[in-house]
Amino acid sequence: MFQSFDVKSTPQHGKARIESLRGLFADNKIDGLLVPRSDAYLGEYVPASAERLAWATGFTGSAGQLLVTVSQAVVFVDGRYVTQLAQQVDPAVFTAGDLIGEPPHKWIVNHAAKGFRLGIDPWMHTGAEVRRLEQALAEIGGALVLLPFNPVDRLWTDRPAEPLGKVAIQAENQAGVPAKDKIAKIATDLAERGLAAVFITDPSSVAWIFNIRGNDVPHTPHPLSRAFIKADGTAELFLDPRKTNLDVETYLRDLCEQVDPQLLSERLERLSAGGARILVDPDLAPHVLGHMIREFGGVVVEGNDPAKLGRAVKNMVELNGSAAAHLQDGVAMVEFLHWFDEQPAGSLTEITAAQALEAARTRVGERMQNPLKDISFETISGAGEHAAIMHYRVTTESDRSIRTDEMFLIDSGAQYVNGTTDITRTLAVGTVPDEQRRFFTLALKGMIAISTARFPKGTRGCDLDPLARIALWKAGADFAHGTGHGVGSYLSVHEGPQRISRVSTQELLPGMILSNEPGYYRPGSFGIRIENLIYVHEAEAVEGGDQPMLGFETLTFVPIDRRLIVEDLLTRDELRWLDDYHQKTRDELMPLISDPAQRAWLEKATAPFGR
Repeated sequence: MFQSFDVKSTPQHGKARIESLRGLFADNKIDGLLVPRSDAYLGEYVPASAERLAWATGFTGSAGQLLVTVSQAVVFVDGRYVTQLAQQVDPAVFTAGDLIGEPPHKWIVNHAAKGFRLGIDPWMHTGAEVRRLEQALAEIGGALVLLPFNPVDRLWTDRPAEPLGKVAIQAENQAGVPAKDKIAKIATDLAERGLAAVFITDPSSVAWIFNIRGNDVPHTPHPLSRAFIKADGTAELFLDPRKTNLDVETYLRDLCEQVDPQLLSERLERLSAGGARILVDPDLAPHVLGHMIREFGGVVVEGNDPAKLGRAVKNMVELNGSAAAHLQDGVAMVEFLHWFDEQPAGSLTEITAAQALEAARTRVGERMQNPLKDISFETISGAGEHAAIMHYRVTTESDRSIRTDEMFLIDSGAQYVNGTTDITRTLAVGTVPDEQRRFFTLALKGMIAISTARFPKGTRGCDLDPLARIALWKAGADFAHGTGHGVGSYLSVHEGPQRISRVSTQELLPGMILSNEPGYYRPGSFGIRIENLIYVHEAEAVEGGDQPMLGFETLTFVPIDRRLIVEDLLTRDELRWLDDYHQKTRDELMPLISDPAQRAWLEKATAPFGR
């Protein structure tokens, strides 16, 4: 199984560990310490050896930072994790901070004493983050101290070993473009800009450029690695040789020089010699790497990782692979949803439901000869009030039965070699109260609005975000997360720069895959989210229109629970979209399902409203 549920939801040694960290302050001449949830590669998912925030606090969410001062320990999280944080940390030791409204650099200005000296591990923060911290500290006459070691690692005596996941080649019939062509294009762009090289520090970019995949971190199939690509077309890939076999090494030999990561400093010094101009993405690279380039005599040119847009804008091979992966995933979802509806009321728990869905994906993968490689994130399986915790992670401690007359939310995804999936369905168990059905329908209206949107070139995610919220806004409600995130091609399920959110300024381009997931959450009572994956494409011309338009094509085909829909709240056009969506779901999935009971369930679940 890919997901473990034996995660302690409360810290065992929070107070003692915070005091131990404070014990390092005097020798290092600092007044505070910042501990982010990150590793030296700064990805969303980190190996067990880098779960420093969880070690120090007990909080297991995927985003957060801990600021320890002499008198306080503040854990900063965003709106997804407010409830989870309250459940997992000791309120006598930790204070909740707002990662969005008052992140650490703003907190320092507002609350830290004059002359405050903040210690950080420069491998754990980007250049952009360090700049914000330096500016904040300058306002109060303080200073940023770059520590030569990680304080948590000094104290974490049973820290797990660093990962050595095996690397695999992503075949061209899945990647769509040869790695040689990607490297050559990047090199040409560098030469045209007068740059000597680019330092690729994001492992997902490395994986995409070199058409390789890995197994170092949970749920994201990239190897922890970095690379130089030079203007002359040569490349150096910093990848532990213990992760590669002879076939992979032979493949890589035609593309680059594979270098042991322990030689990074030496090679960086050689690259930087003579004032070489090196492109570095300040939003992705650890601060220490830019610092090293400057120390070695090189010139840091800040700019976007050249693979960022390349992997966000999928080619047709990647889009077709994703579509096929989603149909396979739809078959697994139908198998699960049929099984779920057949179980006696009260017989299931959040964990047994999550395990059943993973088992269905495994069975269908074997049957369709496209194995489930991993889940794409830890399944959010929440019943009743647990569904109101946006990123609820069920554990053996928090697991509860799925009771009758309530809603059950399951947000899950899969990694297949041809695509990454992410789907949320909120399900009725018994007779759900009318108020909850009303909010479900309001969220559905937002999902339909995004699905049917038409927009001109140049439209950004922030321009479309209100479409998903307007029905809820009119009802005096909202949801505290973005409407959609980018999704990779057998890579990260949360991929940038494309998003649909209040703050997303990235132009939406044809080929970008995004999620479409409005919701509503009432703490302590219930939660709703409905999610499909979509991709940007050139839309058919609008009759009477005078300019070309873009739109979204849906990738996810799984029934939306009709029992939760208040038909009278939907317009004629919304009902038509829903009936068309269910018709296509039935047409696409039925040929792939042989079990008579599942076919009958699918027929009923996709029946038209007929208005």
